[in-house]
Amino acid sequence: MPHRPAPTPRSRFRRMRSSPARRAMVRENRLSPADFIWPVFVQEGTDTETPVASMPGVARLSIDRLVTAAREAAALGIPAICLFPHVEQALKTEDCADAWSADNLVNRAIRAIKSQLPDLTVMTDVALDPYNVNGHDGFVVDGRIVNDETVAALVRMAVAQAEAGADIIGPSDMMDGRIGAIRDALEAAGHGDVAIMSYSAKYASAFYGPFRDAVGAAGALTGDKNTYQMDPANSDEALRLVMRDLDEGADMVMVKPGMPYLDIARRVKSELGVPTFAYQVSGEYAMLAGAAERGWLDGDKVMLESLLAFRRAGCDGILTYFAPAAARLLAG
Repeated sequence: MPHRPAPTPRSRFRRMRSSPARRAMVRENRLSPADFIWPVFVQEGTDTETPVASMPGVARLSIDRLVTAAREAAALGIPAICLFPHVEQALKTEDCADAWSADNLVNRAIRAIKSQLPDLTVMTDVALDPYNVNGHDGFVVDGRIVNDETVAALVRMAVAQAEAGADIIGPSDMMDGRIGAIRDALEAAGHGDVAIMSYSAKYASAFYGPFRDAVGAAGALTGDKNTYQMDPANSDEALRLVMRDLDEGADMVMVKPGMPYLDIARRVKSELGVPTFAYQVSGEYAMLAGAAERGWLDGDKVMLESLLAFRRAGCDGILTYFAPAAARLLAG
């Protein structure tokens, strides 16, 4: 049972707030660059980058510039980056075949990073939306997103990424049964050490808009993703999804979006006690970065405060576009 404080003056909470040293002594949660995974966007070309208009300070990078950025991340103490491709329109098809090509943009980027920075953890995204002419995470047949056919494609995609050198596979598609199928395929292909971070509780959120701009999927999307992503009204369902994915072989689980769903992250961590991550998604980033750009908020302070909230909610790590800027601030 929690301790009941004595009445004032015996108990004065301000005593331990009176100096930076005292505040540090009783601080319950701390933030470190080791808590971050940096999501980065990769594009074709050489020595080029393209700013993402809806995400101030974020750009798509050609592979050579991505390697430079990855080197910076490693120097800052950020342990992992997560790759998202901007696929050229000519490669977007209904069969999404480029998704599992050994020489697609992501797999070339993985090999380039691992050749220069073998100790940096590289995470990938497993979903068909960057490659799908319909903009959906799965195959569309007669207006429906089909599950089992999509899972078979995701398995091929995950194995191709593992063979390119990915350390963590991140299935973000929300198809039923994909974690078990991917885990079995990785084991069969000799990639038993490749970890899976499942997007187990991924909500059908309006906060993803800038991300779809960044990967070029916004204009392609027909309809919505409500038949496979979670209803924002549900909480218990998230726990069931997490437990299912763990049973199927997930090593870590993710809640997405982040800040509007901190209650879900807290439930997952406190009730299940498993490695729990959250994604501070593009819309969350855009709100804070855009307000800071206009002078409406202190950008550095709200950035660190928002990230600390994830740790306070129980998250073991955070996917955030703020990772390099936050790491620099934390380094002093």
